[in-house]
Amino acid sequence: MEFFAWCMIAAGFGMAIGSFGTGLGQGIAISRAVEGVARNPGASGKIMTIMLIGLAMIESLAIYVFVVAMIILFANPFTEQVMSLVG
Repeated sequence: MEFFAWCMIAAGFGMAIGSFGTGLGQGIAISRAVEGVARNPGASGKIMTIMLIGLAMIESLAIYVFVVAMIILFANPFTEQVMSLVG
């Protein structure tokens, strides 16, 4: 059962690091966009469009981390090998 405990820990750390990184990236992107609109209000439409596309790309990284964590937890390809070694 130690293998499955390590899988849970790895998935948890992966989600924590992935969430931290994407949250930090989104915060920086939004602050820079607001700064750009404050400097040039006329370009707010272009800045908003580019920011939303960038945020979608950053958010896709968080979704990929979530998918990998779920694979580690529920569809682990090494489960059979570990169980054969244990039992």
